[in-house]
Parts: sequence; structure tokens; C-alpha cells
Amino acid sequence: MSQEMWTYIFVAGTFAIYIGIAIWARAASTDDFYVAGHDVHPMVNGMATAADWMSAASFLSMAGLIAFMGYGGSVYLMGWTGGYVLLALLLAPFLREFGKFTVPDFVGDRYYSTTARMIAVICALFVSFTYIAGQMKGVGVAFSGFLGVEFNTGIYVGMGIVFVYAVLGGMKGITYTQVAQYCVLIFAYTVPAIFISLIITGNPIPQLGFISDVKGEDVSMLAKLNQVVTDLGFKEYTSTEKSMFDMFAITGALMFGTAGLPHVIIRFFTVSSAGAARVSAGWALVFIALLYTTAPAVAGFARLNFIDTVNESTYVESLDNYDAEAAAIVAAGGKPIPKWFKDWEKTGLLAVEDKNGDGRVQYRAGTDNEVTKLDRDIFVLANPSIANLPGWVIGLVVAGGLAAALSTAAGLLMVISSSISHDLCRRTLFKDMDDKTELRVARLAAAGAVVAAGFMGIYSAQLAFVAQVVAFAFGLAAASLFPVIFLGIFWKRMNREGAIASMLTGLVPTFAYIWHFKIGAGKAAGAADWFLGVSPEGIGFVFMFVSLAVGIAVSLATKAPPQDIQDLVEDIRVPGTRRSHGIADSGMAPVADHT
Repeated sequence: MSQEMWTYIFVAGTFAIYIGIAIWARAASTDDFYVAGHDVHPMVNGMATAADWMSAASFLSMAGLIAFMGYGGSVYLMGWTGGYVLLALLLAPFLREFGKFTVPDFVGDRYYSTTARMIAVICALFVSFTYIAGQMKGVGVAFSGFLGVEFNTGIYVGMGIVFVYAVLGGMKGITYTQVAQYCVLIFAYTVPAIFISLIITGNPIPQLGFISDVKGEDVSMLAKLNQVVTDLGFKEYTSTEKSMFDMFAITGALMFGTAGLPHVIIRFFTVSSAGAARVSAGWALVFIALLYTTAPAVAGFARLNFIDTVNESTYVESLDNYDAEAAAIVAAGGKPIPKWFKDWEKTGLLAVEDKNGDGRVQYRAGTDNEVTKLDRDIFVLANPSIANLPGWVIGLVVAGGLAAALSTAAGLLMVISSSISHDLCRRTLFKDMDDKTELRVARLAAAGAVVAAGFMGIYSAQLAFVAQVVAFAFGLAAASLFPVIFLGIFWKRMNREGAIASMLTGLVPTFAYIWHFKIGAGKAAGAADWFLGVSPEGIGFVFMFVSLAVGIAVSLATKAPPQDIQDLVEDIRVPGTRRSHGIADSGMAPVADHT
């Protein structure tokens, strides 16, 4: 059976499962739509959380970035892993004890202020739309490679799929869809990694193959990779051009940004209690570790295989007549450019230019490099083809990449939908809205968000790779939402004035910095022009401390919170006491607004 047929079978089969689950688990109430009825088993929620967490950035882009950034790309691995531990152990159980299912809901009630709630809604929307832009780019990459169409067309197809199961099923449908998506994506990620590890090192465990000797040679895989890339003029794979402070800042932004991500926090409200939230967090860490410990190996194998198959290959003009042209090149003693390269070339994500007119492709550092377009987000999808693995493995990886991108996109759509329908409309503008109307508004908001996210995904492709776009969202979350959540749980003196000042101080300069250096006048600037040498990916970590300091200072300079709020802050750290303050799990019984 051909590779294309296998791909169609896996993609069509998995999508049928996702849509079937959405129909089966269709939300019948706002409780089902927002928090899946609070009755999801902790292990099931852990698997769904892992799928929600391991987005296109984790599945598609992280290994690609590490493959070409080497040691410098490890900041994504370290930041995201550490951030999830921080969220799971420090914040999630207390937020679950508080009983609210959106971050703006928590902010509005904890800080007894409609103004604070509205600013939190704005922060959540900024974070979510930035994040989902990266996911939709991943959807476009996966669909364009699978269907052999242009990148933009791939995004339009993905928009239609997300629309069906996110808008119809809500959080209940998304939860069980994400369980299926996790099974698909983890199998799709590890199977080719095992095959490639066996081919290169003879070791079936990728994590060990990464540090093993190359098969038949007395040299480690990493040492050989270092030698290969330095021979071509690149920096050693195990070194980085980033300053240590910038790496620290990016890691910090990803780590603390994780703890402020609305779409991850909301997952802990689908279980029955704070204790169940802790258990589901433990399961999620286990499921996440399966992919994250494999990613460095996938990255190293991809870089080595790419150089081996592309560098000094002879260019083939026609994809339609590829086999005949390639056979002629081989007969003449040459090495034809691989067919997978030609397949991706038509998507616009790979390109070559014969600068010296010799008919061969030279992959080098500097201006002599003839690989003129190299989108790193394609490499996990292309890796099985590069290694000449069977067609069914290639089809499986495409299905896994789509599962990763769509699972997180759906979770983010829930944040956008609930922020608009629940926090903005029902809790602020139309307080007499009934459940049926709120559910209708939520679905309309999700539908509108799908369209907006698709067009943002098209635009984000011009800015950066998926993981870098996503890193901007983490920086925004670290600077704007993490300080008010952290202080709101652990410092009862934090008041509404401090919260408002903190969120604005974090959001505005962080967004302005990212905009200036990625879109605005400073787009062509280098590291020498960055504030303290910190890149746009890491600046959220710097402004997080400014936000924390401003929040504390303003709170100390203004009136203390009401006594019932201070008692509430102490009680949410003691399981089972929150209901004495009238805070219901559904989030519909708010603390009085003292504004």
C-alpha cells in the first residue's frame, strides 16, 4: 500500500473518531461545556491534559528547533517541563479548591472587582490568541504536507475540523477527544523514533540511542553530529550562540508562563476535587515525560539524517518524473535529492537555489548555502521519510501531528469562548443571562475564534516558527496572569488595586516589546539592541518581576482587602473549607463585588 494511502487511512480514521466522540459527548449544559461536569477520572484527565499541553509546539516544532539550534533549543524543553511541575504542585490544587473554572473568574472574585475581571479577560484573550496562532500554523504545516497543498489551504482545512468538534462538544467533547488524540500523538512520536534509533545506533530506546555510539563506528552519535555540522561551518551542536542570561530568561518565561496559561488551568476544574487535581497532575507528568524525553533524540537524528540525504545531492527538476530522473542520477554515480524534499518543496516550506550552477545542493553556513528556505516545523513530519521508513509510519506521524495541533487549539478555543460568554457577558454585561443563552453565546464565540485563529495562523507564519510564536504567549502569561494568581493564593494582603496595576504593568510592556522586535521598527534588530540582552521570547520573565513588584507596592500603599476576602485566601489552602464563603464549583455563586 502506498504512503499516500496509509496517510489517508490514518488521518481519516482518527478524524472520524474525534468527530464521533464530539457527537457522543455533546454538551447539554454550561457545566458540561465549560468543565465536563466535574466528573472526569484523574487518569483520564491527566491524559487529556497531556494532549492539551503537548501542542504543535511540542510535537512539531520543539524537536525541529532543537535540531537546528542544538543546545540553545533546550530552553523550550526545560522551560515547559519545569513550568508544568510548578503549575501542578503550586497552583492547580488551590485554584481547584477555589472552585472557579476560568482565570478571569478567579481574578474577579478574589480581587472583588469587575475592573480586575475585565483586565484578566483581556490578558487571557491576548495569551490565547497568540498561542492559538502558533497552533494553527502547525495545523497548516501538517495539512499542507499531508494533502500536498499550499500552507494557507492547509490552515483552512484545519479550521473546518476544529470548528466541528470544539463548537459542538465543548469541554466534555474536547476532554474525551483529547484522550484519543494523546494515544495517537504519543504512538506517532515514539514509533518512528524507535525505528530511527535502531537504524543509526542499533539501540531501540531513543533516549539511550541519543547518547550511544553510531552503529558500526567507534564514535558517539553526538560527537559525530558535532563533527558533521562544524565541517559545514555551523556551530557545534552541543553549543549555543545565546547568552546564558537570555537562555535563563526564556526558560523562566516558559516556566512561569505555563503556570499562568488559562487553557491548562481550566483542565483541573474537570475533576471532582483538589485531591483529584493533584492526582491528575501526576498522571499528566507521566504522559508528558514519554514525549519530552524522546524529543532530544528525535532532534539529533533529524539533523544528522537531513545533512546526509540533502547535502551534495543532485537536484531533480520534476516531481512527476522523479523516479526516472533519480535513476539516471544514480546510474551516473550521483546522489539524487530525496523525493521527500521535492514533496515538501511544493508546499513552499522548503526551497533550494543552485547558486554556483553545478546542479548539486550545497548545505552550508553563510551566504553559500543553497537551501534557501528551511522551515524547521516540518522535521518531525518529514523525519520518517528522511529515514526511509515504511509508508504506514509516515501516515501515522501525520495523524499524530494533526492530533497535537488540534487538541491544544480546541483547549484554547474553550478559554476564548468562556472568557467572552461567561466572564464578559454573563458575569459582567448581562448578569440575568440564563444557561441556555450563555451556551449559545459560548458556541458562537468559539466559532468566531476559529475563524480569527486561522487568519492569525496564516500571519504568524511570517514571524517565527511554531514554538517561538507559542513562546510569546508564555511570556505574556508570565508577566500578566502568573503574578496575580500567585499572589492571590499566597498573600492575603494583595488587593484589587495591586492586581489591576500588576496585570497592566505586565501585559502592556511585554506585548509592546514583542511587537517592536518581531513586527515593528525593531524587526531587523539583533541581540545588541535587546533590553538587557533578552530576546522577545524571554522578555516576559523580566517584566514578571516588575509586575510582581508593582502589585505588591500598590497593594501596600492602598486599602487592605475586605476581611471576607482575606479569610477566603486562608481557607482555600485548607481542603473542604471554600464553601463556607459561598463559592460553588460551578462558578455561578460569586463573592460580592466590592467595587
